[in-house]
Amino acid sequence: MDAPITIAEAAAGLRSRTYSAVELLASCTARADALDASLGVYIARFDEAATAAARAADRAFAVGEDRGQLQGVPIGVKDIIRTEEAATTGNTTVVNPAWEVCEDATVVARLREAGAVVTGKLTTMELAIGVPDETEPFPYPRNPWDTTRWAGGSSSGSASGVAAGMFLGALGSDTGGSIRLPATYCGITGHKPTFGLVPKDGVIPLGNSMDVVGPLARTAADARTLLGVIRGHAPADACSAPIAAGAPMPAPSSIDGLTLGVDRSHLDGDAVDPAFRDAFEAAVEQLAGHGLALVDVSSPMYDEVTAASIITWNSEAYAYHRRALREQPGRFGASARAVFMNGGLIGAGDYIQAQKVRRLGRERVARLFDEVDLIIGPTATGVAPRVEGLDFAQVAASVYTNYWSGLGNPAVNIPIGFSAEGLPFGCQLAAPAFADALLLDVAELYQRDTDFHLRRPASLGREPLDATR
Repeated sequence: MDAPITIAEAAAGLRSRTYSAVELLASCTARADALDASLGVYIARFDEAATAAARAADRAFAVGEDRGQLQGVPIGVKDIIRTEEAATTGNTTVVNPAWEVCEDATVVARLREAGAVVTGKLTTMELAIGVPDETEPFPYPRNPWDTTRWAGGSSSGSASGVAAGMFLGALGSDTGGSIRLPATYCGITGHKPTFGLVPKDGVIPLGNSMDVVGPLARTAADARTLLGVIRGHAPADACSAPIAAGAPMPAPSSIDGLTLGVDRSHLDGDAVDPAFRDAFEAAVEQLAGHGLALVDVSSPMYDEVTAASIITWNSEAYAYHRRALREQPGRFGASARAVFMNGGLIGAGDYIQAQKVRRLGRERVARLFDEVDLIIGPTATGVAPRVEGLDFAQVAASVYTNYWSGLGNPAVNIPIGFSAEGLPFGCQLAAPAFADALLLDVAELYQRDTDFHLRRPASLGREPLDATR
């Protein structure tokens, strides 16, 4: 069995009976058995339940029942999202009865309805913000390209596990870059949907007015498939947009006449890997070769919106965790505790002003999108940092994701090349609100002519690990 690394490949193989869902799961499980001790992807594995789900998928195929491309496909879930098999830990020892509820979040329920095989809960930065700490009782998420390096965060295990082939897609969450940053460090595709497009009930919040749930996968096409299943209104989420759940994704868009805004504002300075500039310009030219007209742009109010975004999620995180900070301060890791306590120092006036800045930023960006259809810029201008001496503040200086989170626009990371050390680079495409399908279509167009998103670390290989040997 040649192990598929994309959802589309797996869907084709399952339907051609090249392998069964049980065999596909066994291949992913064997890879997890072999690699997870060094990568720290899983918090909890649902091997028994996953095998039952794979068998159910095979029975459905046998009688002609087909729920779509996710049927029988192994998918992982970030451990801030509820599942019925196990309580949610958020990679923290803080106790909160709400996290102990064992029931599916809407997004997980929709995966199961589509026939997906949920393989387990995946590592995250503590409560989606605390820097990993090897003294804490949770796996330290490492990068498949170099295990001395960090996988990124906060959807760490989601990105690392996809890159390592432990599952073919994953759910993550993104408040300031938590899908896009690990996706760029691990060399895969990660999509932050438009705020409100995907329900976030059953998810431990970080910043309620910015949190989104979204897909991580090898390809933009696979991310589109996952998004099509999880998108749509859910009454349990007060922020959920009035878009019908289960409605088919829009048909692939034509790129004829589209204009791509190119933001080079962050390509200078000490935080930029010299090889990144070349990779970025090559990606821009690749898209131009498909007929997209190029226009130089500068993201409006970049510094102000970024600051407002950080103020917002800091404040909202403190508000959510305030009681636990008072009653269980020692249960928080040092990094998470410091971030949340910092939120407590932000006054109401500053928070209100930040919302005014975000609204003004949305207006300015909407006007910019009247002139261009998409914008391309860096996700991060460096590679995954080393685990030893990890300084998240230093990492943040080369990351450009908070801006689009604060505005609520969709953005997707796409792999665009490698550093001199052989570590992945990525850039992000952004689009107008609710233009997620167009965004992923253009990302897929780029990926048709490149293979950066399909490459795997040489140490992992392409062939599966045979679970029967």
